[in-house]
Amino acid sequence: MLTAVVFDFDGIIVDSEPMHYRAFQKVLEPLGAGYSWQEYIDKYMGFDDRDAFREAYRFHGLQLHEGELTRLIAAKAACFQEVIADGVQPYPGVVDLIRSLSGTIPLAICSGALHSDIEPVLQQLSLGGAFDLMVTAEEVQASKPDPASYRLAVERLQQAFPAAVIKPAATLAIEDTPAGITSAVGAGLKVLAVTNSYPASELELAVRTVDSLAGISIEDLRTLVA
Repeated sequence: MLTAVVFDFDGIIVDSEPMHYRAFQKVLEPLGAGYSWQEYIDKYMGFDDRDAFREAYRFHGLQLHEGELTRLIAAKAACFQEVIADGVQPYPGVVDLIRSLSGTIPLAICSGALHSDIEPVLQQLSLGGAFDLMVTAEEVQASKPDPASYRLAVERLQQAFPAAVIKPAATLAIEDTPAGITSAVGAGLKVLAVTNSYPASELELAVRTVDSLAGISIEDLRTLVA
């Protein structure tokens, strides 16, 4: 029995990865630590901002102190707000699916993005009140593929909906990256993967992989945790 659904954000709700890439480059290129879009896909996509900056500095042989990391994250967040000001486009079917689930089943977001990255996008899509809770990068010490964020999401859903008897194995994550799937599976969740960012061959830990969420219903999701 399906007891809760947890959505990833970047690459599942909106095609925000190019926006994150542009924001990273605005911060990193003046420091001589920029990288190509292909490098972003191969290495950085799936990291939260902390680990992305740490890896970029490590790769370029630069020293990164915690104070500087905090400044970089804030600068990138400001750049991201500038980038999304022109508007965002949701992936096909995802808004309809979220609206069909909201208020029907406990619903959460589990993302390596910042809360300040997510909320304005949800408002643009008229999804501001659709989710019962969010777990974002600020709330865990380790980013995906570590399972900490999904474990916290399940714990908070259990606290928010004690009567629902939410269990990890009866909770479905919707993900698009190998790191996200590994995180969810590590926390005991089942995963529906969408090939928005990676081919199906790299998403094999999911119980089902689809090319789009268009036409997916709650009945379809229930079959994945049966």
